Amino acid sequence: MNKDRMIAYGLILLLIVRLLAMVWVPLTDPTEARYAEIARKMVETGNWITPQFDYGIPFWAKPPLHTWLSALGIAAFGPTAFAARLGILLATIATLAILWRWGCAVSTRRTASVAVLMTASSGLFFVSAAFVQTDMVLTLGVVASMAGFYGGLKGERRWGWLFFLGIAIGLLGKGPVAVVLSSFPILVWMAWRGGWRDLRRLPWVGGIALCTVLVVPWYVLAEAATPGFLRYFLIGEHIERFLQPGWTGDLYGSGREHPKGTIWLFWIVATLPWSPLLPLLIWRQRKASLAKDDGLGLYLLLFALTPLIFFTAAANILIAYVLPGVPAAALLAAIRWRQAGGKGANWLVFGVGEIVIIAVGLIAISLPALNTSLLPSEERLLDNYSASHRIAMLYPRSFSAEFYTRGKIVKLKTVDELAAWLAPGDEVLVHRDEQGMVEARLGATLEPVAADKDYMLFVCRSGVGT
Repeated sequence: MNKDRMIAYGLILLLIVRLLAMVWVPLTDPTEARYAEIARKMVETGNWITPQFDYGIPFWAKPPLHTWLSALGIAAFGPTAFAARLGILLATIATLAILWRWGCAVSTRRTASVAVLMTASSGLFFVSAAFVQTDMVLTLGVVASMAGFYGGLKGERRWGWLFFLGIAIGLLGKGPVAVVLSSFPILVWMAWRGGWRDLRRLPWVGGIALCTVLVVPWYVLAEAATPGFLRYFLIGEHIERFLQPGWTGDLYGSGREHPKGTIWLFWIVATLPWSPLLPLLIWRQRKASLAKDDGLGLYLLLFALTPLIFFTAAANILIAYVLPGVPAAALLAAIRWRQAGGKGANWLVFGVGEIVIIAVGLIAISLPALNTSLLPSEERLLDNYSASHRIAMLYPRSFSAEFYTRGKIVKLKTVDELAAWLAPGDEVLVHRDEQGMVEARLGATLEPVAADKDYMLFVCRSGVGT
């Protein structure tokens, strides 16, 4: 089998597995189900300006582009996991398409295809390809802006416009961090390269106008609709979150504190099975200068490393923060692979095969006929839920339960509230941490129906005494 056909088959296989996962794997708590439920509420309430953490409670943590994408899928196909994930998948495909076009422009079609395959089969990228969260939309914006700047600097006007479009996508996808992740490697590279006059080749007037028209109206409308948004989002989410260990200002959860520098370990895990490849290729090509090809190698290296450098000193990070640099690392590795003579085709087979095996395993454990207790989702537990019955949930909150009951589940905070609410035939979802307390108070009236590792589902069979 020739290499081009092998690459094409690998990409098709990855897409098929990811599409099957979109259908079969339920939305998982807390992240994916939370963002999917926010999108479902957007469609239900018709409020497309302010994403809602709960009915009437604004979600200030992120801009709405990823929510709009999920909400459009839900509006078109109904509130299902597949529909919520569809817009993110399209953002992924757009990211890979830009990477492929950029690879073709700076190298060969085969090199571009290898870069796309390596990106698509990297562990974190594959999982994020249809995972309902913000980071893939951010990655789309950063890849578009970085590819657009490099091409625009060479006088290609359409690439120059892509630079500004990418900035707009990033600002609507995750906020100012998108500008930082793009501008830092660009400024360092331009300081090394020189030729600042070449910046005139970019359509600055039209591009800035494009960004303004696309971005500013939502920020203005969001602050007008819920005053205080800009302060929380710009200061809290972009400064305090990263500089304050155990940040307590998070309105929607708690910070994820890790030792500083953990982002580098995250990169190794996130880019498996390819993470050993780039250092190896650079070592093998150590006599080849990164300054060749108008500094493309250095540009890609800075692009790939910027998320790691930027978040090295951060106190609260997630593994997904490395995602924007993955396509750049893959393109740089693919170019070095070509310069090494295109050897090592077996690495491509191994990498794709490893991801497919893992993905198939994850899908398998989600099938209804098998044990799904390892998945953090209440979708299976609510299989027998009937919309004709009332259902409640005793805190802590499960976003997947909210999504799969279409927001009809009542959220109660105490056992006293539950006792006052219950009537015969009602169902209640109880976290296992609260099970003993609930059974001690209401055990005579509640009958267990189903259970998983996190929650138990009870039905009320008789009246509740005080």
